[in-house]
Parts: sequence; C-alpha cells; structure tokens
Amino acid sequence: MNRQRVVITGIGVVTPLGTGREDFWAKILLGHCAFQPVSSFDTEGLPVSQGAEIRDFDPTSFGFSLDADSMGRASQLAVAASRLAIKDARLAIEDLDPSRLGVAMGTTSGEPLEIERYDDLEVAGELDRLDGRFISLYPCHMIAVHVAADLALTGPVDMIPTACAAGNYAIARAFDLVRSGRTDAVLAGGADCFSRITYRGFARLGAIAPEVCQPFDRDRKGMIPGEGAGVLVLEPLERALERGAPIYAEVLGYGLSCDAHHMTGAHPDGPARAMRRALASSSRAPEDVDYISAHGTGTPTNDRIESEAVKRVFGESARRIPISSIKSMIGHTMGAASAIEAAACTLAVACNLVPPTMNFKTPDPECDLDCVPNSAREHPVEVAMNNAYAFGGNNASVLFGKYKP
Repeated sequence: MNRQRVVITGIGVVTPLGTGREDFWAKILLGHCAFQPVSSFDTEGLPVSQGAEIRDFDPTSFGFSLDADSMGRASQLAVAASRLAIKDARLAIEDLDPSRLGVAMGTTSGEPLEIERYDDLEVAGELDRLDGRFISLYPCHMIAVHVAADLALTGPVDMIPTACAAGNYAIARAFDLVRSGRTDAVLAGGADCFSRITYRGFARLGAIAPEVCQPFDRDRKGMIPGEGAGVLVLEPLERALERGAPIYAEVLGYGLSCDAHHMTGAHPDGPARAMRRALASSSRAPEDVDYISAHGTGTPTNDRIESEAVKRVFGESARRIPISSIKSMIGHTMGAASAIEAAACTLAVACNLVPPTMNFKTPDPECDLDCVPNSAREHPVEVAMNNAYAFGGNNASVLFGKYKP
C-alpha cells in the first residue's frame, strides 16, 4: 500500500487561556495561567475550588450551520475548534468531495452536562419533563457527529473515548486514514466541557490542587480541571503543496499501549512502550527528539511515573531534552488535553519555541528532567513528541517533525 506523507495545515483551539491559534500561542509563550474560582456551579463542601473554565465562549460567533442549542457544550467547543482549524488551513471544503473528508474526535466525559440535567430532574421528581433532546445530546459519539453535520462532511466519523489520551488517539486514527489514501483530509482532535461530575470526582480522589498546577515540582499537589477543544487538519503532503496550504509540521508516527496494570495508577512500562513504538513507527532514534510535550498533570504519582518512563526510553538523552507541561497554564482539559498539546507541539516545531512549565519552584530529585521552568525558550525543534496517559492505562505518543521536501 502506498503510504502518503501527512502534514498539519490547520490549527483550531478553544481553551481557558485563549481561542484561536495566535491568541492561544501568545499567552502560552508568555506563561499566562487560567486558574480562577469555579463559577459554573457551587463548590461548597469541597476542599478545593479552583478551575480553568472558558468564561467568554459564545457559540453563535463561529458561524455554525447547526443551531447551537441543538448541541451540548462539548460539541459546541468541538465545532468551534473545527471551524477555526479549517479557516486556518485555508481549506475550501465546499469545493471538495465531502465523502473524502473525515472526523476523528476524542473525549473523556462526552456531554456530562446532560447527565447533570437528568440527575437534577430525578432529584426534583420531575423526570417527566425529560424530552427527546437528552437522547440526541448525551451519547459521546454525538461530538464527532455534530462536527460532521455542521460542516456537511460524509467521510469516516470516529469517536474515541480513551479518556485523557483520547486526543492523541484521534490524531493517530486520522494519520492512518490520510496516510492510507482513504481520505483527503481529516479533522482530528478532542473536546470536553467543565462539569461538576468531573470536578467532584477528581476532588474526591484528592487529585485537585488547592491553588495552582505545578508539574514536576517537588511540592506539587495535583491538577486543575479545565475544559476546551483542539482540532488539527491533517492532509496528504502532495495535496497541501498543490493548494499552497500552510504547513506547520509533519506527522511522523505514533505509538499506543495499555498498562493493563491499574484503573487509575500508571506503570512506567506502559508509557515507555508507547514512546518506543512512536519512535519505531517514525524511524527515529531517541536522540532525534528535540522537545517532549509532557502529560504532566501535576499529581505526585503521574509526574514521577512519566519522568521514570522518559528516562527509560531516552537514557542519557533524557536530561538534555526540554520537557514541559502546558497543563500548568490551561489546566487538565481531559479528552481535549493531548489535542491542544498537539497544537502546542506543532507550533513548537514551526516556531522553534518551547512552552514553559509554569509555577515551578522546587526541583524534585525523582523528576530530574529539564522542565523548562517558568519561561518559554528559543530552541531548535526538528522533532517533537506529544505524550498522553489516561485512566485505564491508555497511553499514546505522537511524533511531529519539521516539514522538509
């Protein structure tokens, strides 16, 4: 089978820190943080109250063809990011065969606000008020379906609910669809919305930090839940060159694995396998990697396990490679996280700039890597690795490279 080269020509992001490629990237490089007291529900009775919500999102400003009220919030975020990505790629989809255009999306929670609505009605004894809208909004696959329907795309539509690694899984799926010639372009990414279900769940696990997220810091206390969507346009290199599209980076390959170890506790063997498989599929050696976008949640266990896995794979190179976590600024956006981080990876490749890990104060001897503390850095980035790990032991690493003819 002919294997086509696959490039990224469009980037669309909706995040607590900024919407659109330029706004997002500028604030990331400046080290802005999006953490504020939660406003969308009452956190009384919880030991924590900080979140990373999108405060100014207006779905009517993105030119949806569907009625925004016919979608849940996660779908709205996904459609908005998709439209931004298409515009950024200068892709005239109305001139293309819609059956050759696909969608691959990831999520953790789907549309949890619909479950909350159901619960509120049940507690109030008013379930008879529940209408058919619940069935059309709640299933997580509706996020990808809404993207396809809004843009009138009739190619492959995939929804991948592998939790916090789902964005990378979706990019991997899109890569295969484009590389094999089965599609002319795929919108790939992830979306999740802020919800009390997710927030209270992580609070009860003791996984939320009281003030800020501090990945790799000795005194890190947890993550900060967030929300958002990230979407990339993947298309064959030849087609991108023909239409004079912007090329941010090339997708080189990916690696997937499962720890098969514990529902919430990671094991370094699983992430290490995913990274090694990503390198092997890309025909790259560990010393070829110039930047690693960490999963970097800021929880004590995750950062220690990830650091150990990186050292297992990269050996002597591990401590010279910049590795940073943008969750220190935008929080943990769940199924959108690795998609938004893939956007940051792509821009690092394009701009030779490495995002910082903010809120870093005290080195941890168990996380003795170059975490790019508190300031972005000019750094040549020919190859970048994006890591994502999830509950259930799902691991996904994707490699991006600078485009070279």
